[in-house]
Order: sequence, then structure tokens, then C-alpha cells
Amino acid sequence: MSLLIVGAVGIIGSLTPSAQTAPAPEDVAAGMRIYRQKADCQACHGWAADGRKMDSQMPDGANLRATKLNRDKLIMAIKCGIPGKSMPAFDRLAYSDGRCYGMKQADLQKLGSTMPDPAATLQPREIEQVADFLFAKVVGKGPMNHAACVEYFGSDVETCKEFPN
Repeated sequence: MSLLIVGAVGIIGSLTPSAQTAPAPEDVAAGMRIYRQKADCQACHGWAADGRKMDSQMPDGANLRATKLNRDKLIMAIKCGIPGKSMPAFDRLAYSDGRCYGMKQADLQKLGSTMPDPAATLQPREIEQVADFLFAKVVGKGPMNHAACVEYFGSDVETCKEFPN
């Protein structure tokens, strides 16, 4: 009987998705679209996510290629923004109920901290897809190169000529 229990636990354990599984390609692609378009992350972080912003009116964003944040902390930064910095909260309820850093809007006001408005709010799954994209294509991948540039734009555009092969 104990062998049956051990076997059943092993099977159930193998059905549980691992935190280490690679994201689905469609989630990475969706995350890239959200990064580029809906959330407009590239306005501050740059199209290559290297901190070279695209719009001189926008604040300087972090170089996400060199970030030391793990996936959970990156998701928290996207969801909740970073109080006192120019990173907006993409969760529309971020400071309504203490879900972000245990703080509410009143706590931000006491600190004299205001959060910039995001280009758009994101659903939890969209935030995860942005993280999927960043970890699959950006975080820890080193500086932008020609092949990654071509992949990002879908063709060998003029911008990619500045990067080594």
C-alpha cells in the first residue's frame, strides 16, 4: 500500500508545473508586443531594453539587460512600480489595498511619493508575459547584437547595422 501512495505522489508531483519551465513561445511573443506597444516600456527602457530611451521626454529607465532582479521581483516592479522613481505601477489597483509593498495610496502620500501614470494598465497575465519576454530575450543576454536586433524588428532594419554580428 505504501508503494501505491509513493507512486501516486510521484505522478502528481510530475504533473505540477515547474517554476523552471520555459515560457511558451506565444507568451514570449505576447510579452514583446506588450513591451513595445501596450505598455510602451521602450519609451523609457529603450527598444533594446538597455536603458537607451526612445523618447527624450520620458524618464531614464533601467538597463534591463543588466538587471539583477529575479522573476518575482521583476513582476513586482512592473505590477507596483517603484515609489520615488519614475517607474509606474501597471496594476490599476496597485495601491488600493496594500498588495504593493504593503502600502496604500495614503502611505505614498505620507512619503511625498507620487507614481507616474502608465501608458496602459496590464492584467496579471500580461505582466507575467512581459516578464516571460524579458527573461527569454533580454535579462542576462548581454548587450544587443545584430541577430537579436533582426529578431526584434523582424527584418534587418537600418538600426541593426550598428550592432556586431
